Amino acid sequence: MVARSAMMAYEDRVEPRDETLCRTWLFDAGGARHSVTVVNASLNGFMARAEADLSIGERVVLTLPVIGDRTAEIRWSLGGRVGAKFAQELPASLYPCALAAMR
Repeated sequence: MVARSAMMAYEDRVEPRDETLCRTWLFDAGGARHSVTVVNASLNGFMARAEADLSIGERVVLTLPVIGDRTAEIRWSLGGRVGAKFAQELPASLYPCALAAMR
């Protein structure tokens, strides 16, 4: 059941994602810092590889190049990967520079 709902959330994206390969920090709801690798992103969300045990619905903070810290909500978690939706859309004017830095 969990795997199915995680994949449904993964496939239910509204916009396409840009491929990235960016090692950065993610802070969980308790404030613990975790190393993650962001493998794709958009103005509204991201997917990352993470060894941390992150729960669906958990609020996290992701540090992005150029843009800085952004709050997001974990939407799915499966096999060492997580997908999250940003609380606020990333600034469109900064996104191309951030994306270039994440590749």
